Amino acid sequence: MNQINLFIELTRLKRPIGFMLLFWPCLWGLTLVYDFNSNLFNYFFYSALFLSGSILMRSAGCIVNDIADKNFDQKVERTKNRPIASGKVSVKLASTYALILCGIAFLVLINFNKFTILMALISMPLAFTYPLMKRITYWPQLFLGITFNYGLVLAWISINGEISIIPIIFYLGAIFWTLGYDTIYGFQDIKDDEIIGVKSTSIKFKNDPKKFLFISYCMFIISLFLIGILMNFKIYYFLFMIVPILHLLVFQISRLNTNLSLDCLIKFKSNNILGLIIFTNILVGKLI
Repeated sequence: MNQINLFIELTRLKRPIGFMLLFWPCLWGLTLVYDFNSNLFNYFFYSALFLSGSILMRSAGCIVNDIADKNFDQKVERTKNRPIASGKVSVKLASTYALILCGIAFLVLINFNKFTILMALISMPLAFTYPLMKRITYWPQLFLGITFNYGLVLAWISINGEISIIPIIFYLGAIFWTLGYDTIYGFQDIKDDEIIGVKSTSIKFKNDPKKFLFISYCMFIISLFLIGILMNFKIYYFLFMIVPILHLLVFQISRLNTNLSLDCLIKFKSNNILGLIIFTNILVGKLI
């Protein structure tokens, strides 16, 4: 039982925000491209596959991150008790867990068409760059955004079998979304990170974070409007856009206190709600 609890802690399964932030772009892309006049079974089947893949790859990613950050985590108050950093789980055992999770994820992947499988495999190196990037650049959140939102493109081609300008624009916009929310998340550890030499956009823009967050979220909002135009959505989609705009610009930015770790965590976690809001808005555009 203790090993099970350690595995759950290692993979952050008790914190669904991680895999949900990976899953929402997948569901956005799938919902955007799917023909709801056809058999809905495939829609729910692919949704389940993407959810499973998100959980598996997020869990594997957490393990790889903790292995790479073992020495850093031991020096950070928030992370010093993680299973690998504290010595409760060995690097060898953790690596075995990660390989098993990736193997199961591959079994999920082979249910898609060949182009989707190929594009997913090509992206695999990206999935494990984040722990390395924060050692060499102040933009690790950019690499996280490239990785976390790639499922949006995969979801599109899983149905359409080809890439078009629509998922590319949405993907680029979603990268800015991740740049914003992970910068907010990074303020929880900013003091420890500066001491141990970890880089982040939180540190780079610490003197004027709200300006950077505003630019990032505005880029995401612009992509949402462009998607609505390219998809020929009716006015209801654009009217409903007021909800995500208020959430991003008022709740997440205007009311953000970067000096309070709890407030940063609350604002970060609220992006799960935002994911649902964007999903609902896409449904409005598709069905009404």
